[in-house]
Amino acid sequence: MVTIIDTNVLVDLAIPGSTWHNWSHEQVFSAFKSGPVVINPIIYAEFSVRYRAMDEVDRLLPESEFRRENLPWPAAFAAAAAFRLYRKGGGERERILPDFLIGAHAAIRGYALLTRDPKGYRSYFPSISLITPETHP
Repeated sequence: MVTIIDTNVLVDLAIPGSTWHNWSHEQVFSAFKSGPVVINPIIYAEFSVRYRAMDEVDRLLPESEFRRENLPWPAAFAAAAAFRLYRKGGGERERILPDFLIGAHAAIRGYALLTRDPKGYRSYFPSISLITPETHP
């Protein structure tokens, strides 16, 4: 099974004392055992905000462990459609377009998504197999 890792889980890994560090570490390790682990440019960019040097980010997210994939064009369109529904339904800026891009990538490719924040993913991409604290305590 291929698993795309949400940014919040990667941030947990980078902060050893964080509340969610142990859970995220266990889930990422489990994902590595079950198949490839994927990140895309959106996830990479969100994670990189915390760092000044690309070398540091690449050391924390080595390509040998975190397979890099570009966002598929159909995922970009699906993300826009879901975001439009969200905004039309009164959704405020609490959820931003990158979340929809990550969810659409997982949905279009048929990947599992490892995240601590499943709310929007469940609502707008119900076909995704989610790995969350609720589903994998």
